[in-house]
Amino acid sequence: MNDQKIALIVGAGSGLSASLARTFSAKGMKIALAARNTDKLSAIADQTGAKLYSCDAVDARQVNNLFSGVIDQLGTPDVVVFNASSRVRGAITEIDPEEVKNALLVTAFGGFLVGQAAAKLMVPAGQGTIFFTGASAGVKGFPMSATFAMGKFGLRGLAQSMARELHPKNIHVVHVIVDGGIRSIEKDRTQGVGDEADKWLDPDAIANTYYHLFSQHRSSWSWEIEVRPWIEKF
Repeated sequence: MNDQKIALIVGAGSGLSASLARTFSAKGMKIALAARNTDKLSAIADQTGAKLYSCDAVDARQVNNLFSGVIDQLGTPDVVVFNASSRVRGAITEIDPEEVKNALLVTAFGGFLVGQAAAKLMVPAGQGTIFFTGASAGVKGFPMSATFAMGKFGLRGLAQSMARELHPKNIHVVHVIVDGGIRSIEKDRTQGVGDEADKWLDPDAIANTYYHLFSQHRSSWSWEIEVRPWIEKF
């Protein structure tokens, strides 16, 4: 009998998702990575042995096909991470309604579809962990960022509701608020010196927090946690 755990990361990219894949893989888990464009995931797939799946998280059929494909090739996921989001920056009087609609579909509705698909598998199994990656915008609505605030507030509400419904069914649902920018060479967010070295959140450190949450004893489950740089002002 194969007891190897399986982690599925939806909305995967080269930043936090890559760190999650490496961390979970280092703990002996099999990895599945899903994104609309999987070309960007080839390097992390080579590092972790992850299987890649093309999926648009706002399409219910594609989400269902994703989960079916993971089950067929790897098995039923023990951990599902929803890491997709989209934003439209601009003044409330000027942002394009259609772009706002599309962004909300990715950030909130996509989270619902992935969360629902994961729950449909985990409830009958009586176990599992579902992560939703949040942001500062999910608890603080910033100017010029109404779209991201709506999407992330919606995602947080989904996570809280699911946690209250599913925790008693032995399904651990967690909302992780990433309160700050994540270190990234691609976005020119690189390590500085002194205190500035911690200006950006280290994606590997965030990934370690996810694994700690996955490992929590159910007598003291967290439904939400905030990670932020220690030098950031409150």
